Amino acid sequence: MSVPTTTRAIVLTAPVRGEVTDKTFELKTVPLPALADGQVLLRLKAFSHEPALRHWIDADTDPARLYVPPVLAGEVVRSPSIGEVVASKSDKWAVGAKVAALAGWAEYAVVDEAMYPAHTTPSELPDSNLHSLDVLGWVGLTAYFGLFKVARPIKAGSTVVVSGAAGGVGSVVVQIAKHVLGARVVGIAGGKAKCDWVRGLGADECVDYKSATFADDLKAALPDYADVFFDNVGGAVLDNMLALVKRHGQILMCGAMDQYNGGELKLRNWSQVLFNRIDIQGFLFLDYADSNAEAVENLAKWVAEGKINGPNAHTVVANKLEEVPATWKRLYSGDSRGKLISKLE
Repeated sequence: MSVPTTTRAIVLTAPVRGEVTDKTFELKTVPLPALADGQVLLRLKAFSHEPALRHWIDADTDPARLYVPPVLAGEVVRSPSIGEVVASKSDKWAVGAKVAALAGWAEYAVVDEAMYPAHTTPSELPDSNLHSLDVLGWVGLTAYFGLFKVARPIKAGSTVVVSGAAGGVGSVVVQIAKHVLGARVVGIAGGKAKCDWVRGLGADECVDYKSATFADDLKAALPDYADVFFDNVGGAVLDNMLALVKRHGQILMCGAMDQYNGGELKLRNWSQVLFNRIDIQGFLFLDYADSNAEAVENLAKWVAEGKINGPNAHTVVANKLEEVPATWKRLYSGDSRGKLISKLE
């Protein structure tokens, strides 16, 4: 095939204040750079939808405080992606290789072989290409490093609470904490259907944060308090949990979905951090790049052993390229289970 020199792509029209709208993104044809040594051209097949993208396109976030460069006006919207190599100047990846990498909402992308955590997708697992966007991708790495590198050793019988338990990271945390570590797991999710799904993953209990009795239900689920709170949400969920973490317990700060679109953070129970000497630690999977191979090996093993339910790890939506932004926005409506993925038609 002839090598394309342009690609259709979704670009950011302007950094965002407040809610993302239909005018935030635009479908355009953009040039592709010529390949340099160590680079490949991918024909992109699927995209993983990240809540953090909201920060990358935010007008009021100081770029110096981000862990990756922001997406600027006119740039292709960045996303973990899977694609097939169609042209290569890399000794690592030949034409035909399936590669997971940080690319963007586009039909084609140039990717550098040295980009972390770019890798070829494993072939030993069913649906392994998509697993490279969930269990074996950013989602699984975040869950793994949080539980094994950030948390103090979690003993069997310890109580682990997971907010956003029906989401990408949260659903993997639930399964590892229960089926690998032997913890008592309490999930927090929105609505009965999601809570039923979280229990199906192995959670001992799941508390519905949309319920009018949420605070009382959460307290009842934690008569002996929580050893570890793995927080993906922030907001009122975090505030309630501050009063329910054990003395000298831990809060792992992984996400803040409640604040990503400008929600106010009101913490009535902040003094509990002092009174009960609670450790709060923010972290990113990028902090533990040296342990990436260890994590992927263990995660793949647990999927093969059935300790992580691979087929339940994602919600896949078949999209035309121009439909991808609308699918990303489903992250904020709660209309998915596990990692939300767009698969290009």
